[in-house]
Amino acid sequence: MSSRLSAEDVARRSADAMWASDAASRALGMELVAVAPGRATVTMQVREDMVNGHAIGHGGFTFTLADSAFAFACNSYNRSTVAAACEIRFVAPTRLGDLLVAEAVERSRQGRDGVYDITVRRDDTVIAEFVGRSKEIRGALFDPEEDA
Repeated sequence: MSSRLSAEDVARRSADAMWASDAASRALGMELVAVAPGRATVTMQVREDMVNGHAIGHGGFTFTLADSAFAFACNSYNRSTVAAACEIRFVAPTRLGDLLVAEAVERSRQGRDGVYDITVRRDDTVIAEFVGRSKEIRGALFDPEEDA
């Protein structure tokens, strides 16, 4: 027996399906704290193995956090979606122990293409601004006919 899922339920089930297979985000200690249609919030604490030779957080880890939030936001419609392009602007450094919060918000979505703005913050300080462009590919993340 099937029931019509709300957009919020689709977003949550899509995120759950992705999270189950996302070994990279889990290994980096990320936590998916919120998801909604076209939106996601992911956190990560800067660990000792994420600090570079300048004693600041390696920018690649900040990029990866933003990219993970982007992935959960653009896959929130149960349509398999990948990054087509992205760019980042680093605004402030991170330090060992910082709790980073990446918030992804859909700017536009037309056909198979989407654009997402992701802001990475530490408290009230903006760390980085990331723009991701997505492309839907074939497939879905879960079968909506299966019981939740």
